[in-house]
Amino acid sequence: MKTKGIFYHAGCAVCVAAEHGILPALDADRIDIEVVHLGKDKARIAEAESKGVKSVPALVVGEEVFHINFGAALAALK
Repeated sequence: MKTKGIFYHAGCAVCVAAEHGILPALDADRIDIEVVHLGKDKARIAEAESKGVKSVPALVVGEEVFHINFGAALAALK
């Protein structure tokens, strides 16, 4: 069974670099990744916060949150 993962980003240069550098390296046979652009889908900011995301880009896999570099705080996206 695949683990669900969500990559939250805001479309900034840091986020795009993380998406292009990290997501292809993940094992697609083990992790099913959904990419969520919070700049375009602001309704999902509360969801990201509830999962423990503090800034983007961030990758949530199962219950674990991995903050990658620093592009923007979630508060700045609201």
